[in-house]
Amino acid sequence: MEFFDYFSKLFGERWPALLESLKGDGCATELRFGEVQEPYFLDEASVFAAESLGVSPGDRVLDMCAAPGGKTLVIASKLKGEGSLQSNDRSPDRRLRLQHVIENSLPERWRSVINVTGYDGMKFGLHRKESFDKILLDAPCSSDRHVLNSPSHLEVWSAKRVKRLSVEQGALLASAADALVPGGTLVYSTCALSPLENDDVVKKILKKRPAMRLDEITEIPEGADRTECGVHILPDRAAGRGPIFCARLKKSAE
Repeated sequence: MEFFDYFSKLFGERWPALLESLKGDGCATELRFGEVQEPYFLDEASVFAAESLGVSPGDRVLDMCAAPGGKTLVIASKLKGEGSLQSNDRSPDRRLRLQHVIENSLPERWRSVINVTGYDGMKFGLHRKESFDKILLDAPCSSDRHVLNSPSHLEVWSAKRVKRLSVEQGALLASAADALVPGGTLVYSTCALSPLENDDVVKKILKKRPAMRLDEITEIPEGADRTECGVHILPDRAAGRGPIFCARLKKSAE
């Protein structure tokens, strides 16, 4: 099938071991923020991506594609009820899930600074220009681990879809860059395997938005791979974690 041929060529000798690890259950950690709050289980690599944003109390934060909500929980736990968090997702169904997660997994004080919205992420750069100190763009992607474990999705997977998604991801990242204040921090992340959706998207935005520059993530999980622009956490070497790619960028204050 096209899926297996594509990634076999991409990863070479590494692919058989990576393929087997992708079929596993993953490595989720429990997020619990109070005795009466519902726990939420999130892949440790996803927690790492959200924490890489470096959120502090008082920050104005945008989680641009926030559903189902795990990374929003991580961000809210760093704000501790101070500042603001706009948790956005344009899908009504996914937004309902996001609202449920926020309402049931966070203390009321932490929830008070969160605004759930349903805007098209590509419009933030136009309508909210230079409005946020920190932005997490966990972009819609190929979700290759999910595809592999879903026969119906695997059957319709195509390299053309990867290319199409990379274009959408680039538009979202440009919007995020424009919505970021000078001196602000942006983390771009996906759960995709292909560089087309990861490093290549970041490299394009560095050319299109000269004010943006890479900000190296110095401490990374054991077994994670450094890439040209960021960090790729893959389950065959990272004890089941991932896949998660993340890159951190700063916007020039000048």
